Amino acid sequence: MTVAGNAVLPPPSSRRPVSWGSPLTYALALAVAAVSIAPVVYVIVGGFRTTPQIVADPAGFPDPWVFDNYARVLTQSDFWGQAFNSAVIALGTTLGVVVLGVCAAYVLARYTFRGREALYTFFTLGLLFPAGAAILPLYLMLRDLNLINSYYAVILPQVAFALPLTIVILRPFLTAIPRELEDAAAIDGTGRLGFLWLIVLPLSRPALVTVGILAFVTSWNAFLLPLLVLGDVSLHTLPLGVQNFSSQYTSDTAGILAFTSLAMLPALLFFTFAEKQIVGGLQGAVKG
Repeated sequence: MTVAGNAVLPPPSSRRPVSWGSPLTYALALAVAAVSIAPVVYVIVGGFRTTPQIVADPAGFPDPWVFDNYARVLTQSDFWGQAFNSAVIALGTTLGVVVLGVCAAYVLARYTFRGREALYTFFTLGLLFPAGAAILPLYLMLRDLNLINSYYAVILPQVAFALPLTIVILRPFLTAIPRELEDAAAIDGTGRLGFLWLIVLPLSRPALVTVGILAFVTSWNAFLLPLLVLGDVSLHTLPLGVQNFSSQYTSDTAGILAFTSLAMLPALLFFTFAEKQIVGGLQGAVKG
């Protein structure tokens, strides 16, 4: 240690080197966030403008702020009917994904049987299967089952396509629960189903919330499947409502932006408020 005047300098070996890794990481993260958030902000703010304002200055801010576009959309009965359909389908999909996913993941995590890993690999391979490739056979199967133009025509396929990711996230959580807890519960007279209900589900809450939110947001934003199987206009969801509104009011750009903003707002808020739960659930899945 050297002394210069009244200042005591630490030895050179104890000085921390300057690292530019963190600033670069933060800059990259801010750039990605800006690219992701900018279109959403543009759509929401654009709903407070008039179409002439947007044509004159596409990148400008409202001057003055106009609330008629949102009021006009909210007073349409079609919007609320489509919102109801989206809510029913999204909630039904979420319930099916969570219930079936936790049941399958619990068996794959806590039971030992021949072919268990092969079955888990089969579910994992489902992540590689593009949903678009199954649209035509899926439509034919739903038609043969007389499910076309019903909520089930959207809910059941969405649950099936969401199960692989759900099981991949849930299985590590359920596997990480100590066997000692299960043994203690068995000594107390609790069966495996009781152990699942009383101990496993409360401990797996972050993972359950994660898969539930992902299923809800994915279902709310789904477009292709509802477009093909919901020919009845009264059953249309909000993404289809955006298309219908855009086709009906092609020259009303501000109104289309307002309708789009209101259509994506529930999923956006739902995802934002549960962000910490999603991060915690995915971190637990990676650690497991």
